[in-house]
Amino acid sequence: MISAMGRFKAVFREESSYKAFFASMVSFALAYGLYKGVIDNYLAEIVGMSSFDKGVSEFFRELPGFMLVLVLAVLYLFSAERIYKLGAVIMLVGMALLPIVPATRVLVTITIFIYSLGEHMQLAMRQSMTLEYSKKDCGGEALGYQSAIYQIGTLAGYLLIILLFMFIPSSSNAYRGIFIASAAIIGLGFLSSTKINGSSKANGQNHRFYFRKKFGKYYMLEVFYGARKQVFMTFGPYVLVLFYGANAMVISLLFAISAICCFIASPYVGKIIDRFGYKVVMVSDTLILVIVCFFYGFAHHLFPKNVAFVVCCINYVLDSVISLASMASNVYVQDLSDSPEEMKATISTGMSVNHLITIMIALFGGLIWQVLGIETLFIISAVLGLCNSAYAATIKAEKAL
Repeated sequence: MISAMGRFKAVFREESSYKAFFASMVSFALAYGLYKGVIDNYLAEIVGMSSFDKGVSEFFRELPGFMLVLVLAVLYLFSAERIYKLGAVIMLVGMALLPIVPATRVLVTITIFIYSLGEHMQLAMRQSMTLEYSKKDCGGEALGYQSAIYQIGTLAGYLLIILLFMFIPSSSNAYRGIFIASAAIIGLGFLSSTKINGSSKANGQNHRFYFRKKFGKYYMLEVFYGARKQVFMTFGPYVLVLFYGANAMVISLLFAISAICCFIASPYVGKIIDRFGYKVVMVSDTLILVIVCFFYGFAHHLFPKNVAFVVCCINYVLDSVISLASMASNVYVQDLSDSPEEMKATISTGMSVNHLITIMIALFGGLIWQVLGIETLFIISAVLGLCNSAYAATIKAEKAL
C-alpha cells in the first residue's frame, strides 16, 4: 500500500494542485455513482421512457459534448481550473433540479441536459489537467490513476445504492432522495475544488475547433470510438432494465462490479500504453469487443432468459474494461502536440467530434432497437469497433513495440 501511494506521488509534479484536484474528483465521482446507479430505473419506472424515448433523452445528455468547443469559445479566457470549477456549479444546478421538477419526459430531460453540460466541461478539463500535472513520460500512468480513483468514487456510490435498496423498495421518493444526496455531495466537491490553485492558460485555439492535419487520424478514431461506446453506454443497462427486468439494486451491483474491475485494470492499462505504445492498445481491444457485442445481442437466442441475463451482465463488465483503452488516444495526442495548450485544444475538439456521431447514435439507436431489434444494434457496435481498429492500425506509432 505504501509503495503504491509512493508510486502515485511519483507520477505527479509536487508543486501542482493534484491533491486538491483528486480530492474534488472523488466527491464528484461519488455523486455520479449515486445518480448513475438509479437513473435508468428512474427513467423506466417513474418517467415511463421507452427504448426510443431513452435514445431521445440520451441525445440531449450527449449534446453538451458536441457543444463543448462552443462553450469553451465563450470561456476561452478562463484557465482549465476555472472551467473545471464552473462545471461543478452547473452540475449542482442540474442535480438539484432533478428531484424538484415533475417526472415528465421533457422536464427530466432538461435537467439531465444541465447536469451533463457541467459534467462534460469537467471531463475535458479533467483529462488535460491530469496530463499537465503529471511528470514527463508518465502521461499514460497518470491517466490510469485518474481513471482508477474516479472508479473508487463511483463504486462507493453504487455500493450505497445496493445497501439502500436492500432495506427499502424502489419508489419515486427513494429516487428523489438519492438525487438530493447527490446534489449535496457535488456541493462538497465544489468546495474542495476551490483549493485548486493552478492557473493554466487557456490557449486562443480553445475558442474554435482546432483542426490540424497531424491530428487527422485522432479525429477519425474519435468518430469510431464515440459511435461504438454510445451503444453500450445508452442501451447496455436499458436492455437489462426493459428486456430482462433488472431493478435498481441489480443495476447498481453490476456497475459496482464494473467499477472494481476498472479500478484494478486502469493502472495496468496505463502502464501497457506507456510500455507497448498507444497503437497496440487501440488495435488489440477489438477482438474482445466483437465477442462482447455478439453475446449481448444474441444471448437470449442461445440461452434461457435467466442465463442470457447473466451472460449479458458479464459482457457489460468486459466492455467497461476494454473501454479503458480509450486512454491511448489521449496519449497519442500528447505525443503529437507541441504544447500543453495545443493538447488541451485538440482533446476538446476530439470530444466534440466524438459527440457529433454519439448524439446521432443515441437518437437513432432506440429506433433501431424498436424496429430491427437489439441484435442489429449490437452488430452495428461490433462493426464500428472493427473499423476503429482497422483505422488505428494505420497509425505510425513513435513508440517501439
